[in-house]
Amino acid sequence: MLKSKLATLPMQPGCYLMKDKHGEIIYVGKAKKLKNRVNQYFVGTHDNKTTKMVSNVVDFDFIVAPSEKEALILEYNLIKKYKPRFNIMFMDDASYPYIRLTLEDYPTLKVVRDSKRMKNARYFGPYPNAGYAHELVDLLQQLYPLRRCRILPHKVCLYYHLGQCLGPCEFEIEPEVYRQITEDITSFINGDTELILSQLTEKRDNFSLNLEFEKAQECQRLIEAISHVTSKTQVQDENNRKDEDAFVYYVDKGFISIVNLLYRQGKLLHKHQVLKPIYDDPEEAFTSYVMQYYQHNPQPKVLILQKQLDSEILREVLACKIAQPTKGKSKKIIDLAIDNAKINLQQKFEIAQKEVTNQQEIMNQLQSLTKCDTTRIELYDNSHISGQYAVGAMVVYIDGIASKKDYRLYRVHNANDDFANMKEVLYRRFFRAIKENKSLPDMIIVDGGAPQIRAACEIIDNLYLDVKVFGLVKNDRHQTASLMDRNLELIEIDRESALFFQLTRMQDEVHRFAISYHKKVRSKEMTHSQLDDIPGIGQKRKNQLLKRFGTLKRIEEASLAELSEVVGAKQAQIILDYFK
Repeated sequence: MLKSKLATLPMQPGCYLMKDKHGEIIYVGKAKKLKNRVNQYFVGTHDNKTTKMVSNVVDFDFIVAPSEKEALILEYNLIKKYKPRFNIMFMDDASYPYIRLTLEDYPTLKVVRDSKRMKNARYFGPYPNAGYAHELVDLLQQLYPLRRCRILPHKVCLYYHLGQCLGPCEFEIEPEVYRQITEDITSFINGDTELILSQLTEKRDNFSLNLEFEKAQECQRLIEAISHVTSKTQVQDENNRKDEDAFVYYVDKGFISIVNLLYRQGKLLHKHQVLKPIYDDPEEAFTSYVMQYYQHNPQPKVLILQKQLDSEILREVLACKIAQPTKGKSKKIIDLAIDNAKINLQQKFEIAQKEVTNQQEIMNQLQSLTKCDTTRIELYDNSHISGQYAVGAMVVYIDGIASKKDYRLYRVHNANDDFANMKEVLYRRFFRAIKENKSLPDMIIVDGGAPQIRAACEIIDNLYLDVKVFGLVKNDRHQTASLMDRNLELIEIDRESALFFQLTRMQDEVHRFAISYHKKVRSKEMTHSQLDDIPGIGQKRKNQLLKRFGTLKRIEEASLAELSEVVGAKQAQIILDYFK
């Protein structure tokens, strides 16, 4: 089947989606020519990591794109949607905060995380320290009277009376006033604070001469605040006032180390670095990283890259200028970034390699012991108190590493019947997987002995699934002792081995996950049992009551006067009548 599909691939740009035996997408890539790129995986030799990925591939799909540019954008969206385990997801949905100064008739100043910039605004940053960004904006809003309202009201507010707003909602303000303010704020953020410090110092001295000591003290407080904020500014190159991002990568022994240095107005604001095992072409992985980064962060004026990188596709996708210097200050920035990338890999490689090797060895031991593939393992547990608030939980490990995006929780309906609850959880999980063509595990491990194993086997057999079933059995001291297979035969494990400790951690994880959900359900239902039945009590009033009194018992014992302070006299009387 694969040979036939490979032979019919088009010589056009696009994306390919590699699938495993369960139909799960395990890798997404892009190509200038799909036929050439996909065929490369199935001919010749590869490194260990690529060989491992290819060994899991039993099928693939592809999507033709109009150009390589569209293929890169499509690749990013597919990776974000499917989160394939062999792709490197460098970035999450978080982004660095920026300070945004709008260029409207009545400007505003705000800390934002816009991935796309407003046209009528100036952006300053990024600020990897979000607290510093907010501190700076708070100070600027005290120094310069910009409007705070998102929508202008009909009359002035408290900020006007505090002297922190000019009141454009009521008064006509000359455009030149706001233009000057925005220029002053821009100069301040860019490091020029001499003018404002001079003005504040003069005001402070005049207030002191006139015996207006409170106003003089306020000026002194602002002077000290400016010194405090500006002292956090990074070292600055006065000869370089550009906004630049430098991105580099370094590859060794199956790992890729990526470093990006962020310069704003000549200041080195931040260094971000990642170290990941790599399963495919390093240059493609690096390009994917840069693409992911700029999906969540505004682009700089200049993007600096290594000279040997093929930057053609990034030039098509990104709007900023791309430089690949061979000399000068920009080359020194690249050299600095490469040194950081090498050091990062050298420092972390031994630890990372050791962790990966140990994990692989542990999974190999489990596979040898159980005679079962251990790529995807699912563990199940139930939790309840005397049959109340019964829940089930599933945790997933892929190649020995927890895959938290695949964790699932279930409300179950068989009270304290653990046998029936286990069957309900497994039936719902696997019936849905069959119906929606979702991935299935190679092995499931239930928390318990013979009864839980029988429950699991009944569901697995009735649905005709090829999934191995095991249980983690505890001894008379309630300590994990051994594995039990579907024939109820014990598989002894050396209690001093890494495999035993790994299985114990996995068992603790599913137990923790089930217990935490059980507590959440119990807390919610116990709270609901009374407060939610009182007329006039919605979520907001319920939160106010619990915040004030702490418990239902204290709410029930509260006086009319105490309740009235929170919800008003009329609602307080309704609460008293309810508890009576």
